[in-house]
Amino acid sequence: MVFSKVMTKPNDPATDATIASLEFTRNTMASKLNWLRAGVLGANDGIMSTSGLILGVAASPGVSSSTILIAGVAAVVAGSISMAGGEYTSVSAQRDSEKAAIAVEREELKNNPEGELRELAWFYEQKGISPKLAIQVAEELTKQDALKAHAEAELGIDSEHHVSPIQAALSSFVAFAIGGLLPLLAVIGPWVDFRIQATIASVVLALILTGYVGARIGGAKPGRGIVRNLIVSLMTMGITYAIGHLVGSSLVA
Repeated sequence: MVFSKVMTKPNDPATDATIASLEFTRNTMASKLNWLRAGVLGANDGIMSTSGLILGVAASPGVSSSTILIAGVAAVVAGSISMAGGEYTSVSAQRDSEKAAIAVEREELKNNPEGELRELAWFYEQKGISPKLAIQVAEELTKQDALKAHAEAELGIDSEHHVSPIQAALSSFVAFAIGGLLPLLAVIGPWVDFRIQATIASVVLALILTGYVGARIGGAKPGRGIVRNLIVSLMTMGITYAIGHLVGSSLVA
């Protein structure tokens, strides 16, 4: 209903306010979904990598629960720090690149404003807008905020907002730690004789959940994402378990 009103009253101030509100809401939701998606992926990594290492250690004959606990805690801590550090480095590099590109664009606008105006119009022509209308659009956007217009059209970035490396690092750290704690708690539970089965069951259930959430966030059908999650995780656990058993058996012998 809102969109039908927008289409029927394009010059109404109330309609313009509605459009702006909808656009702001959509951009805000997109940003939140990106962080949620990153959190799901971080938890997924924590579940798979920690469960693989834990099962590799637990497969060794005669290994004690304390040894498994130490290995699991080390895996969660090291993995969380590694994920946070990698995300911080990656996002920092992205942010630096964006700032450098914007600085170049700002200098070009200062030294050659006419050329930059024609360039901006050309970008809109490539999207199917007629040359006459494209130059009008470019002129209007240049009057409002030339740097922002060029950054969005040419670079695909927002000149006023940049991703936060610290926020990205913290999100990855927390997501990985939460995901890694699940198989760790499962393997050190009171069910010593069934710790392998308990870990596998908890990992499968967790990956079904993360696969479903990740698929829904991306707008895809959840079935395929869940199957991919399970296949990769079961392969990881199976390979590490087999290697742990072989290495452990050879050392005991």
